[in-house]
Amino acid sequence: MAFNFDDGIDRRHSDSSKWNKFGNDVLPMWVADMDFRSPPCILDALHQRVEHGVFGYGARPQELVDVVVERMASRYQWQIKPEWIVFLPGVVAGLNLSVRAFTAADETTIAPSPIYPPFRKSSAFAQRPQLNAPLRLEKSRWVMDLDALESQCTGKEKLLMLCNPQNPGGTIYSREELEQQLAFAQRHDLIVCSDEIHCDLLLEPGAKHIPFATLSANAEQRSVTLLSPSKTFNIAGLGASLAIIPDPELRKRFNTVRDGIVPSVDVLALTAATAAWRDGEQWLQELLPYLRRNRDRLVSAVNEMPGLTMVSPQATYLGWVDATALPVENPTLFFQKAGLGFSPGADFGEKKFVRINFGCTSATLEEAIKRMNSAVKSIG
Repeated sequence: MAFNFDDGIDRRHSDSSKWNKFGNDVLPMWVADMDFRSPPCILDALHQRVEHGVFGYGARPQELVDVVVERMASRYQWQIKPEWIVFLPGVVAGLNLSVRAFTAADETTIAPSPIYPPFRKSSAFAQRPQLNAPLRLEKSRWVMDLDALESQCTGKEKLLMLCNPQNPGGTIYSREELEQQLAFAQRHDLIVCSDEIHCDLLLEPGAKHIPFATLSANAEQRSVTLLSPSKTFNIAGLGASLAIIPDPELRKRFNTVRDGIVPSVDVLALTAATAAWRDGEQWLQELLPYLRRNRDRLVSAVNEMPGLTMVSPQATYLGWVDATALPVENPTLFFQKAGLGFSPGADFGEKKFVRINFGCTSATLEEAIKRMNSAVKSIG
């Protein structure tokens, strides 16, 4: 193995929000950033850019545009045009812009539940009502229950917000499932904002990610696809993301809302993104088996603990753990008292769940499992 993912890097005394949230006695396994050093190709590119020594306003980076166009073509056979790409300082900005650009004050957004918290917050911030499409567990996968959603629709719905792979459930949606989502969007004439930030973190061997926009010409023209190398290559703090918006009218509305509010992407972030997508594939192909082993270890351990269950996520480095049968009022606080800082399920819409970040060294994961076991055994 060329890259050492077992190398434990001390982040407690850095500027890490992940490691500074709790005291030193709590192991932080919450927010979605990994504890691994970013790929050497990114570090080298940043060193070279810093050596240049001038950090004025950046222009639209043609090399990164070319990299994105080529990446979509080679990985998904999606022939995008350069003008479809809108660079953003984060996918969360894209979610918020989509809500404000594509809904009026009295119009409704739709999002799955449970879901990554900014999906919920983006509608709340814009004071838009939101319908929640419940996820149901089907053959050990969290899938959208569109039938349960159908009866709630009033005709005020304008924006369907998707997450694929799903966060926090880890589902990679099949073509059939995506086509059902498209059919729902067509029936209700919805614009679709699809957050696909975890699309490279596929843990099932042979699994394929299918961008929503590639389903058909109709899907493409009603879509906003949000992408970033940030989760995959552990550069979330640099904030390089993009939206692919094929329809010119949707793109105009999106950019109009953005103007004067959302800044351009930092020049170092653009440098890192270019290096990641251009040169980071070998690092990624060694990361995935490491994450897969961590996932399998965590799934096995959790399902042996009384009161806890966890289905194996197909993608991401995030475990969605059901603590409904655990006899505690607040599982997040319960585990925090045991020295474990997990993401509260309530933030995603399910207060009896916790989300565990297993993008860490195997040694860190073993310590977390040890603490979890001790905490659960202490109840009896």
